[in-house]
Amino acid sequence: MKWKTAFLSALLVTSSFYATPAGLFEQQAAQAAPGKSGAAFDQKVIARIDEERMYEDVYHLTETIGPRVAGTEAEKETADFLEQRLESYGYEVEVQEFSIPDLVIGHLHTESGDEVLINIPSGSAATAEEGLTAQLYDAGLGYPADYNAEAAGKIALIQRGGFTFAEKVQNAEAAGAAGVLIYNNVDQAGPLNPSLGGNEMDIPVGGITKASGEALKADVLAANGTVTLTVQAFEGATSENIIATRTPKKGGGDGIVHVSAHYDSVPFAAGASDNASGTAVALEIARVLKSYPIDEELRFVFVGAEEIGLLGSRHYVSELTESEVARSTGNFNMDMVGTSWDNATAIYMNTLDGQANIVTETAKATGERIGTPSELILYQRGSSDHVSFYEAGIPAVNFIRREPGTASLEPYYHTPLDTIEFISAERLKEAGDLVGASVYQLIRK
Repeated sequence: MKWKTAFLSALLVTSSFYATPAGLFEQQAAQAAPGKSGAAFDQKVIARIDEERMYEDVYHLTETIGPRVAGTEAEKETADFLEQRLESYGYEVEVQEFSIPDLVIGHLHTESGDEVLINIPSGSAATAEEGLTAQLYDAGLGYPADYNAEAAGKIALIQRGGFTFAEKVQNAEAAGAAGVLIYNNVDQAGPLNPSLGGNEMDIPVGGITKASGEALKADVLAANGTVTLTVQAFEGATSENIIATRTPKKGGGDGIVHVSAHYDSVPFAAGASDNASGTAVALEIARVLKSYPIDEELRFVFVGAEEIGLLGSRHYVSELTESEVARSTGNFNMDMVGTSWDNATAIYMNTLDGQANIVTETAKATGERIGTPSELILYQRGSSDHVSFYEAGIPAVNFIRREPGTASLEPYYHTPLDTIEFISAERLKEAGDLVGASVYQLIRK
């Protein structure tokens, strides 16, 4: 039976909405930029934000480069692209290299050649270059009693639940299994990413979706077919942050505004929305603001390795001096701002504590002046690079598109469907206008 990968709707994200205290930050914003407001200055930015240019950059990142997994050549190619583009705009560009955990990448194919989406956890053993080809063994939940002599040399297919992933793998090893595939017990769009708790295993391990596990049981295991699991380990992996800086001429203020976006993606996704969209918008804002007179320092921070734990932004913030942290006005972080998903009609302004700050208030005021079409919602949420800035005491906001009410992300999130097909040039423009004009309000003369 022909293998078909099932794509499911994105997991709902739940939290509470937070009302903005009336007028709480208007005075703070005015003090940060005295006398600096006016629709005329907004127009200097939004008149030049080019949606076609941003769409072309998303296309290049996703269709020409493709998945940009942390530590891979594709991520490095993206970093080089960003560095060259920013230098062409006249910015002072710094390449900040940092170490990341050893990289483990894997693939899973049926004997008919169809690919099954898979995550390989840290601690998994590698396979030979040609991979491990074997039959499947239905190990249920993976208790010792779920095994018999027939498990030897096969890949154990185990359902999530009951006890830890590490114990499941250890039980499979004890039974003589040659590898392990753990499938989810709930419907999610992306494959399971099982944590092995820091344990190093002697056999290869992968996580797959509930739909994939059930299909493998019905279509491959029942027919005594085989699958091929390939796991490659890369030691000494590194990633890079690309930092572009403009400083005001003598007589300017001493504030710093950070605009950030991550450019890496998950292994099996081209990462158009997550996060070529935020990267392209930040690039376009950098182009527009490259020559306007400014009164505060402006930094564009394109970070790597976000998808494996916000590693790039954490490294960037850790390298800031106490003076730089103290001088930081705020962080505008963009992630998944270009999705065309019909339900994502709102731009969420996520803060880690759910409270308003100078960034949310500046964006709110800008949105009202320029007539931003989408609703702006203040929301309590981490899970992106604004967390790293917030933890250092810098006011930080993650701008991201979600569905109002449910706060759901697009159903293409972390799947191979996150392609240019589901990118809206109009929404790229909307994000560029809103963030670009807001940043300009805080840095301009």
